[in-house]
Amino acid sequence: MEKYKHYISKNIKAFYLRRLLSPVLYLAVLFLLCLFFPVVNMAFPKTIKEGESLSKLYHEKKPFVDVTLHDLYFTGYKKSWLGFDIGYFYYTMYEDDCVIVLLSPSTSILGEPVIDELHITAQILPNATSEDLLLDHLAEDLSWTSAGIKSSVSPIMLSEPDGVGIRASLLRYFVILTALYSVIIILLYLLYYMRPDFCPAIRKLSPYGNPKKILEEAEEELLTLPQLATEDMFITEHYFIETSSYGTAVVPIQKIIWIYKYSTLHKFLWHHFSISYTLYITAGKRQYIKCPKNTKTDIDGIIDYLSEANHDILVGFSEENRKTVEGIQGDFIPLRKFLDFLSQKE
Repeated sequence: MEKYKHYISKNIKAFYLRRLLSPVLYLAVLFLLCLFFPVVNMAFPKTIKEGESLSKLYHEKKPFVDVTLHDLYFTGYKKSWLGFDIGYFYYTMYEDDCVIVLLSPSTSILGEPVIDELHITAQILPNATSEDLLLDHLAEDLSWTSAGIKSSVSPIMLSEPDGVGIRASLLRYFVILTALYSVIIILLYLLYYMRPDFCPAIRKLSPYGNPKKILEEAEEELLTLPQLATEDMFITEHYFIETSSYGTAVVPIQKIIWIYKYSTLHKFLWHHFSISYTLYITAGKRQYIKCPKNTKTDIDGIIDYLSEANHDILVGFSEENRKTVEGIQGDFIPLRKFLDFLSQKE
């Protein structure tokens, strides 16, 4: 008797406590990544204040920035990849340093000669081989030496494509959305743990009455009047109850319309391991319950008992039963009404 006291609620709590592991683990991994990589900075670029050093931000692992630049001059060179132009090189003065800035084609208007003022989101990067090659060409154009121009230009650059390109944007939105989703899931699971009557499996009973009262009544019957019990399926005077690792289900027996079983053969390569059976239950108000990985004996016992408790239940899968249930549930009534409306318009 003590075992079945608040048995359904206990199983709901255990189910959501297990499911908490995944989002909590994801946030923990994300937190560890934030310690070694600029994940938060990538998701929320730092707005540069006047006087802040680009080199300092780069070494502090805050390379993604929102910055306002003035008097940008086109170098005459652009960056291409696989035949596509991905950026145009500009130079500007920033805090007494000459900085190379790579702008996306749309921002630069395909190489505007001079841009008076510009606010961009960019990534601070060290000058790579392509930028060194750019400086060599600029040195030739200006009749300077390569060493001379490189000593006059900052060793780091700003790249708008790396800050707002597809790769950066996808990664940024992925981090923000998945972190937000994980937090919401954790809060919901904690709510379901504290209030089992708020979980979807119980809330879906609302077409039959007050979900909380139905849960209390089902638990009371399971505690005092269990009439049939398997490992994770139970029948009381008025309810069918499932409490498995796949979830929890409660449905009034008098609301059940159709029940049938489906077998699954488990095999690896050519070796057959076992056969498991899944019980499918269709109840009124479009309620569908799936009880997977049970034994044939358990499911046959459940089907026999339910069909005796409610003689209106359709037993077994057949095309006739499927069409009958479809008519009872009215699954395609909205579609039929829409098609009739279209035919009238014609």
